[in-house]
Order: sequence, then structure tokens, then C-alpha cells
Amino acid sequence: MSILNTFSLEGKVALITGASYGIGFSIAKSYAEAGATICFNDLKQEFVDKGLEAYKEAGIEAHGYVCDVTNEAQVNEMVAKIEAEVGVIDVLVNNAGIIKRIPMVEMSAEDFRSVIDVDLNAPFIVSKAVIPSMIKKGHGKIINICSMMSELGRETVSAYAAAKGGLKMLTKNIASEYGEFNIQCNGIGPGYIETPQTAPLRVKGNPFNDFIIAKTPAARWGRTDDLAGPAVFLASDASDFVNGHILYVDGGILAYIGKQPS
Repeated sequence: MSILNTFSLEGKVALITGASYGIGFSIAKSYAEAGATICFNDLKQEFVDKGLEAYKEAGIEAHGYVCDVTNEAQVNEMVAKIEAEVGVIDVLVNNAGIIKRIPMVEMSAEDFRSVIDVDLNAPFIVSKAVIPSMIKKGHGKIINICSMMSELGRETVSAYAAAKGGLKMLTKNIASEYGEFNIQCNGIGPGYIETPQTAPLRVKGNPFNDFIIAKTPAARWGRTDDLAGPAVFLASDASDFVNGHILYVDGGILAYIGKQPS
């Protein structure tokens, strides 16, 4: 097999959770371009329909499912449907996530739990659902969308940082527990990415926008397309001996102490 062919996803079935838009959509699009069949979910039919329309506009025939990834029964039903209608899932990307920016002493335990539920419990639930068929098939790729908050703390994101730190360790544990079955589990840790949610922060003159650019050696926000190459690599045969690794796509933020004050 040529080196370029090892990056192909031809004939693979990929499930990307929460991929109606944003980072998940961009990853799914790159997988489709590499040859994969795309499956995704969202919480409501209207969101799934919007996602299907976006994929159609991009020339991609995707399969959309209504599913709450925090609900184990719904996840098991969705995975069974995908296996029956599309095929066994070769690649899972645990992308669905939420964040609540609330100072810790003002955050309710209920809000904290809701973030943990979506950002940590759901990847456990969905991974658990797909692993048995991956074992039977003899291979599988699980990619967890981690965060720089898997490594760092920051004001107002105690629940998110706790969840993403836990997701980093869940990634390592899945790799440890199921590597012998030719299942690789790795993570991608995006930096600060241009998405609809970050649009208000990226207004020129916004102190946070200036802070991020100053803290990033690349001197810019990341684009969703910046995640495409790493995501395809980790989903492909090219990464068959890469396991339990978190690949930070952050423009160098985690490597950089910052500029010396003038």
C-alpha cells in the first residue's frame, strides 16, 4: 500500500456526534472527501434536518439521527440503526459538547453535572456502544475532541476543564484497555477556533481577541479546516500505531509562555 493510500477512508463508516455544524461538520466533511460514509446525530429532528441540508449543499450524502448522547438507551438504538442501515462503525468522533462559563462559586451542582454529562459521560456511553462491533470487525478508531482545558485551567470553566481533563484520561484508558483488539483511541485538542460561538469574541478591539492572538505563536485564531488533516490522520490506517495520544491543534499556545512585557 502506498503512503498516500494509508490516509484513505474509502469504504469506512464514520459517526461524528453533534456534527450538524461547526467543528464536527468540518471534520465530517474532510472524512467524506477522504472516502468515508458520514453519520451524525443531533438532539432534535429540526437540527438533523438543517445538518442534512448543509451536507447536501456540500455534495455529501450523510445519514442523520435524532439522539441524545447522554441517554444510553437512545445511543444503543442509534448505533444499532447505523449498523443495520449503513454498516458497522469504523470511526467514532466524540465531538458533541457544551460549555457553561460561570464562576465556580456561582455555579450550581446541577449545571456542573450537566457539563460533565455531555462532555465526559456521553463519550463513555457512545464509545461503549461501538467497541463490541469494532472488536468483532478487528479494527476501530475512536477520536475524542478534547481541549486545551484538558491541560490548563481558566476562569469560569471549572466544569468544562474537569470534563475535558477526564476525557483525556478516558482516551488513554480506552487505548490501554482495547489496543490489543486493533482499536486506537486518540484525542484532538483544538485551540481557539473560528466558529459561530466564538464570533462575538473575535471582534477587533475585543480584549479577549487581542489576548488570544498575542498568546498564539501563529498569531491568529484557528480555522475549522485546520482540524481536517489531524482528524483524517487519526481516523486512517496511517495512525495504526498511534494510541492514547492527544494531538493539540492550537497554533502553539501550549508550547508558549507568552511575550515578555515591554
